[in-house]
Amino acid sequence: MAAALTCYKKLRIEPLLPKRECRLRYPGRKPLPDRQVLCGFLYVLHTDIPWEYLPRELGCGSGMMCWRRLRDWNEAGVWQRLHEVLLAELHAAGKLDWSRCVVGSSHGRALKGGSRRVRRRSTGPEWAPSIT
Repeated sequence: MAAALTCYKKLRIEPLLPKRECRLRYPGRKPLPDRQVLCGFLYVLHTDIPWEYLPRELGCGSGMMCWRRLRDWNEAGVWQRLHEVLLAELHAAGKLDWSRCVVGSSHGRALKGGSRRVRRRSTGPEWAPSIT
């Protein structure tokens, strides 16, 4: 958790977070600071407890509130942008070993196409009766 809070202190995460609008007519409850919510995320991830069991004594708010904020940050693309920022910093510092990089083929297009579909061969000597 200390590394993530250091990451927050160095203003890596804070500028990436979506800004919440201040409602003037029905302001509601004052939102919990993002730093405390981040501590709640890290506690749940570290201890592998369900969100609803997040202890309120930690000052991170309720588990559902933390989960909703995590959902909102995920939809806003905070984690993808944070990943890109950290990769750029590591690349600039020369601390990335690109020789150990792996590219997954499940996301790449097959530009030359694949083979044509072929009729499946039967595994038995004759057609089996239908069971439906």
